[in-house]
Amino acid sequence: MPVTAINSLKEFQEIINGDKVIIVDFWATWCGPCRVISPIFEKLSEKAEFSDIGFYKVDVDEQEEISQEVGIKAMPTFMVFRNGNKIEDLVGANPAGLQALIMKATSFD
Repeated sequence: MPVTAINSLKEFQEIINGDKVIIVDFWATWCGPCRVISPIFEKLSEKAEFSDIGFYKVDVDEQEEISQEVGIKAMPTFMVFRNGNKIEDLVGANPAGLQALIMKATSFD
C-alpha cells in the first residue's frame, strides 16, 4: 500500500480509530534524518507481507494539531495504532528498528 499523507486532525482520528493496524511517520521537511528514512518507509509499505497495514505520513509543521495530540517531541517518529490506541512507537531514523516495528505490527492484526 502506498504511503498516504494525512491532512487534518479529523482525518487522522478517523484513520486511527479503524480496526486496521496503521503506522504513521511523523516527519518535517527540514529534518535530514526524515529525508533519509522516508524512502525506506515507502519501500516497506510496498512489500506484500505488509499489505494488511496502513502506511501514513504526517508533516508535523503542517499538522500541528495532530503532533500535539500524540505528543511528538522528535522527528522522525513512527507510531503504530489500532482501534484508536497507540500500540508501539519508534523515534529516530533507524532502518532496522523500523523494519522490526513493522514486523511486530503484523502480529497485532
